[in-house]
Amino acid sequence: MNELGQPIGPPVIDWQPPPRPQRTVLQGRYCRLEPLDSGRHAAQLHAANSLDRAGRMWTYLFSGPFGTLGEFTAWLEAREDSLDPLFFAIVDEARGQATGLASYLRIDTTHGVLEVGHLAFSPLLQKSRTATEAMYLMMKHAFELGYRRYEWKCDALNSASRRAAERLGFTFEGVFRQAVVYKGRNRDTAWYSVIDGEWPRLETRFLAWLDPDNFDDAGRQRRRLSGD
Repeated sequence: MNELGQPIGPPVIDWQPPPRPQRTVLQGRYCRLEPLDSGRHAAQLHAANSLDRAGRMWTYLFSGPFGTLGEFTAWLEAREDSLDPLFFAIVDEARGQATGLASYLRIDTTHGVLEVGHLAFSPLLQKSRTATEAMYLMMKHAFELGYRRYEWKCDALNSASRRAAERLGFTFEGVFRQAVVYKGRNRDTAWYSVIDGEWPRLETRFLAWLDPDNFDDAGRQRRRLSGD
């Protein structure tokens, strides 16, 4: 309560706005995230994306699909120097190949909030431990920088993205109706978040799931990441 008897939020003691994420490598066991470099990553990403012949991975993204390597490279070149969104290529360590894209966006240092998005996961990355580790590394880096809130937003009709958010520990906060027009159609946007007080518990869960002992010889998980 304040001096007027009104309920107010708890104090944030000694709050200092965090620094902006930089173009740095985030290294994991199964993957590393490299700052996007079209010269290094375009051909590898295009080859991986081309395994999705129907273009399903692009349905809920603002861009794509791309017909040729030239078109895709031009799209990457226009984004590789952007600081918001700040793009990373997800490089599979075992394959030695970039297999997906991710970014930080809507970076708000004043309030300590940022979003993960522009997730373009090729068939080589989808539903893999590499994809999970990439999302862990980005979340870990954000909270280590000092961000208080980490967001995930998607088309409310994108059931796969919504399941992924929940599996990764995000809390559903609601749907913003008619929030976006993209590709000539409406998008109701589903909002999810993780806040800093939840991160220690989530990190323990991620590390247990990512441990090599959690996978059998065929690469199948022994324990689920969520719902244990």
